[in-house]
Amino acid sequence: MNRTEFDAIVVGSGPNGLAAAITLQRAGLSVLVLEGKTEIGGGLRSAELTLPGFMHDTCSAIHPLAVNSPFFRTLPLSAHGLEYIEPPVAAGHPFDDGTAALLTRSVAETAHSLGADEKAYLNLFKPLIDQWPRIDADVLGPLTFPSHPIDFALFGLKALPPSTWLAHRFQTKQAKGLLAGMAAHSIQPLTNFATSAIAVVLMTAAHVRGWPLPKGGSYQIASALASYFRSLGGKIETGFYVSDLAQLPSSRVVLFDITPRQLLQIAGHRFSSIYQWQLNRYRYGMGVFKVDWALDGPIPFTAEGCRRAGTVHLGNTLEEIADSERQATNGRHPEKPYVLLAQQSLFDSSRAPAGKHTAWAYCHVPNGSTVDRTAAIEQQIERFAPGFRDRILARHTMNTAQIQEHNPNYIGGDINGGIIDIGQLFTRPALRWSPYRTSAKGLYICSSSTPPGGGVHGMCGFHAAQRALKDVFGR
Repeated sequence: MNRTEFDAIVVGSGPNGLAAAITLQRAGLSVLVLEGKTEIGGGLRSAELTLPGFMHDTCSAIHPLAVNSPFFRTLPLSAHGLEYIEPPVAAGHPFDDGTAALLTRSVAETAHSLGADEKAYLNLFKPLIDQWPRIDADVLGPLTFPSHPIDFALFGLKALPPSTWLAHRFQTKQAKGLLAGMAAHSIQPLTNFATSAIAVVLMTAAHVRGWPLPKGGSYQIASALASYFRSLGGKIETGFYVSDLAQLPSSRVVLFDITPRQLLQIAGHRFSSIYQWQLNRYRYGMGVFKVDWALDGPIPFTAEGCRRAGTVHLGNTLEEIADSERQATNGRHPEKPYVLLAQQSLFDSSRAPAGKHTAWAYCHVPNGSTVDRTAAIEQQIERFAPGFRDRILARHTMNTAQIQEHNPNYIGGDINGGIIDIGQLFTRPALRWSPYRTSAKGLYICSSSTPPGGGVHGMCGFHAAQRALKDVFGR
């Protein structure tokens, strides 16, 4: 490759790597992005996994944090081909009796659908919705003194307890189940502290800007980010797998959109013994087993509202979901796993041939598990949508090893870049004044293994780039 010197190099082209690259390039630096795979995007990729004409999202699918990202909102991504589609129901949560809790953009509509818990829901989320524009940048960032400390403290009182505690605010199975399905996005036992955080953030995000999907596939987000970056003069090279610092062209700073395990392999010899020790102690969480389907028709959910939902959480009650997550954490494979399902083709006709549909789903499994969970996942869907199996034309599965092969950042199938429990919520990947600095001058980490953690929002990359700009370039 051309050995031209760059001001900065970013290793990895996931949403955080691209966000870091854009931030640096917009500051007037010359930036090179290196991607080990032949296509950019990390978890933002799409492909015809089952049959020709059926476009599936290989990893991430629905993107509430992308549209709520304080950084992404500053970018002209629509001018670079990105178009979002918002389903009428953000998320549906069906129950065995045929009813369903429905999360919609309207907080009043959502609350009213929860019957006896209408007032409790409004009391919980109306203040959060009002506060969100003042605290979103602090919530989606490292631990610092917040811009609006009172609002942030009130958010923390709701976010830090275990979600099983927060559920005590409600009395109906519908409200408790809806909250549990949201909290289970944290990929850890619901009895853990701070599992309420992901629930209140995702539900608040739904009421503020919705849970949209990118028209054409999740890769469109990466494509728009890359297009904008290149329009600023940035350069991207794919098929360049970095395994040693010696491979890199000379530059003043390098940012790594990778997790601690790969960072140690590439640059561990440059780090202090204390920093190496901290990275070696970094913990990864549960993995996922994923299935994509080509379908002969839409999923026939018994609960009508779930037929209008972009996302459906399959897990029935709070108690059942909590038990499923506890079992998977403890190395078991529950008979009735909590399943996250997306049905993009209901709202985006470009995803499948006319009259046909796609579906996307995964369940949590022990880290590194290669047990086939296809039958368990399909049984959970059939439970709430009798006749689903009759509509399957083809399927594609990925266990944790295959997911990690697809994206090396997903260690053991962990899509969050490391467990985001209370022990790693504020200290990922290490306890340091700035979590983005390594112990080696000029080397930074900008992946989801840094605050605020997993999700397509680019904030890890943005904050890491801001740190590098200040440290190295005095800006």
